[in-house]
Amino acid sequence: MNINSHESESEPMKFLPTKPDITLDHFQQLDIRVGTITRVEDIVDSRKLVKLTVNFGDHSRSIMVGMKQERDDPTEIDGLQALFVLNLPEKRMAGHLSQGMLLDLGYGNAINPCLAVPERPVPAGTSAG
Repeated sequence: MNINSHESESEPMKFLPTKPDITLDHFQQLDIRVGTITRVEDIVDSRKLVKLTVNFGDHSRSIMVGMKQERDDPTEIDGLQALFVLNLPEKRMAGHLSQGMLLDLGYGNAINPCLAVPERPVPAGTSAG
């Protein structure tokens, strides 16, 4: 596999400028944890959103994700582990409460996004950083 290529070879990847520096303290304020996706539900009223139920070991959360147009079958991520940001304010999306944010790779680069995942299985709730 060529790590410098991506799924859509017809369009070059959009490289983003490096963001301004932040302090280590600012970075450490992010609560990024591994969650295990235990359920993927279609949000019928939405073109983009699906609802994930995610196990973080000591609790579960509902997290809304705009991935309908990125995957033929969003349920294919059921059972996978991924990285999530937990300490963002809860937000209502399409009438459903979202209690965090899935970290994905590629959306800002205009390529088909993929999950940010640990290299091997770890306990749900494992902290990043």
